[in-house]
Amino acid sequence: MIRSNALKTWFLTGLLVLMPLAITLWVLSLIIGTMDQSLALLPAAWQPVRLFGLSIPGLGAILTLIFILLVGMLAHNFIGQRLVSWWEALLRHIPVVGPIYSSVKQVSDTLLSSSGNAFRKALLVQYPRQGSWTIAFLTGRPGGDVQNHLQGDYVSVYVPTTPNPTSGFFLMMPRAETIELDMSVDTALKYIVSMGVVSPADLASQETATHAAAQAAGADAGDGGQDSFKASGRGQ
Repeated sequence: MIRSNALKTWFLTGLLVLMPLAITLWVLSLIIGTMDQSLALLPAAWQPVRLFGLSIPGLGAILTLIFILLVGMLAHNFIGQRLVSWWEALLRHIPVVGPIYSSVKQVSDTLLSSSGNAFRKALLVQYPRQGSWTIAFLTGRPGGDVQNHLQGDYVSVYVPTTPNPTSGFFLMMPRAETIELDMSVDTALKYIVSMGVVSPADLASQETATHAAAQAAGADAGDGGQDSFKASGRGQ
């Protein structure tokens, strides 16, 4: 007869295996479902239900990706850059819309630019009270009139929430009250998303193993190429 402890262990093991997969599929379905809403912008005669007689899941996501690529391709040349500059200048002069657009664009340029560096370093700070420590990210230094009212060396930090690091708190605190961590930003983000369950040491060992496996695969591919080259040389 199967003991209750064994059933409990099997059930928890099954949850550990299936839960990450279920959450991943849920997030993907949410993203694809949201992108599929772009089909509503098409004329009624061009709707997949009218053309094919059925709804095709994911078609809107594909069309959205194609549209993004086309916009990026057009904006990458000289004429496209002039049009984008004109469009942005127009939006900035619209009341209410202009300030919001400018702020969002500055943040998106920082986060998505290939040369950008939104989070520079991982820090350890005391938040929300003395004695409670959490991980924060260095984003820069206070600017504008703010720095005129702060005495001393202050830094701007972002304290993310867990398990969703896209929301959080923006703080300005003395540099002396922050501790710079010997940890990459990616590792710190994974540590936050895991709610502290997966330690940085485990993450570092996983990254090291992945890197070693990639190097080994590359070395095997190189050896195979050299062997084939030698074989072809012998054949000649």
